[in-house]
Amino acid sequence: MTPSEIFLWPGTKVCERLGVDPKGEAGLLRWMVNTLVYLILSLAVVWIIMS
Repeated sequence: MTPSEIFLWPGTKVCERLGVDPKGEAGLLRWMVNTLVYLILSLAVVWIIMS
């Protein structure tokens, strides 16, 4: 696996589970899922550091 495949893994798995091609028009769906996953992880890390 390349680093980009590892980074995009959460969105790709969600698209596969929904039966949508992650490399087609559903790329926006994959982008949204990845954004939400990494936003939540980043906020959790910041919250842990700040407390």
